[in-house]
Amino acid sequence: MKSLGKFGKFGGMFVPEILYTALEELEEAFIKFKDDENFNKEFQYYLKNFAGRETPLYFAKNLSKKLGFKLYLKREDLVHGGSHKLNNTIGQALLAKKMGKKHFITETAAGQQGVATVMAGNAFGLKTKVFMGLKDTKRQTLNAERIKLLGGEVIPVTRGHQVLKDAVDEALVEWIVNNETSHYVIGSAVGPHPYPTIVRHFQSIIGKEIKSQIMESEGKLPNKIIACGSGGSNALGAFYEFIDDEEVELIFVEGGGKNAVDEKHAAAFFKGSPGVFQGAMTYMLQDEFGMDSKTESRATGLNYPARGPELSYLKDKGRMKTEYATDEEVLVAFQIMSKEEGILPAFETSHAIAYLLKLEGKLDKDEIVVLNFSGRGDKDVQSAINLLDIKV
Repeated sequence: MKSLGKFGKFGGMFVPEILYTALEELEEAFIKFKDDENFNKEFQYYLKNFAGRETPLYFAKNLSKKLGFKLYLKREDLVHGGSHKLNNTIGQALLAKKMGKKHFITETAAGQQGVATVMAGNAFGLKTKVFMGLKDTKRQTLNAERIKLLGGEVIPVTRGHQVLKDAVDEALVEWIVNNETSHYVIGSAVGPHPYPTIVRHFQSIIGKEIKSQIMESEGKLPNKIIACGSGGSNALGAFYEFIDDEEVELIFVEGGGKNAVDEKHAAAFFKGSPGVFQGAMTYMLQDEFGMDSKTESRATGLNYPARGPELSYLKDKGRMKTEYATDEEVLVAFQIMSKEEGILPAFETSHAIAYLLKLEGKLDKDEIVVLNFSGRGDKDVQSAINLLDIKV
């Protein structure tokens, strides 16, 4: 390997030996093409003309007035497919084609990663298998059906707790068997090296756009950037361009479940500890034997027991502040954003909004906050209707 893929003590490559060759092939392709002029020209073409970038940095005037400071929303919900996920899947599709791969493998929970992978796969002529926990196929029926309509194969995972981590395990098994012809598209900044770096690289377009857009709108950098996450692709995408700008506070909001002080939650930064999980050393929820713990979250996409290694490094370094939001706070945030700004947020994004709402009256009126609006809420509408007992 060209690099150990370490972020301080986090990261690395803890995988069966059979995957070393595939990971080394992927790293060599990434190093070769990430700065290649023709590769990036094609990447930018698809970001603009297929994904619909650049996405707006929208001044949320109603919530700005309510909260008492300037709030901007980075509208990743407007990316084709409804979330930031397509930024990464387009990049990995290009890499896969350069490596001569014929098939895509991926995992998904909320379904957005599965949808985005099939979309990118179709654009580049790659057939896609999507592993999805059986429980998640029922919670996110709309996206599971979208994947099928797009021509992807949804494979329900019945092992374990039938959620995201189990889907990842099954996808890895599939990749081990078929890595010569297939590329595994990890959707978040997790897993063995070089995946955390690759995903962050392709998602960093978010922060690059935020920086240029906020300078154009305000003539200065924001005071805070807020993003939700589990593995952290949208958060790292928003944060990475600002890591050296110490005056910008970076705030990561994870899933707190019903109450993060109880056992059933997904708050790995709040209640977890460093350990090895699915190929990397990172923060994770684990028992006394080092086995990952069962998690629960209102947001399917945050129902994951670990965090990305680079996020873990930023947390321990003190560069990133970590918070969590409970399921009840998320539901309130979903309603407020929908009614105040006319934008339905995904339950994942609603975690970031829940923390945002806690800042009401606490900041100066000229302070600037950017919230990465990572996904739209179409997939969560039926759940919201049921939870709120709305008559339709």
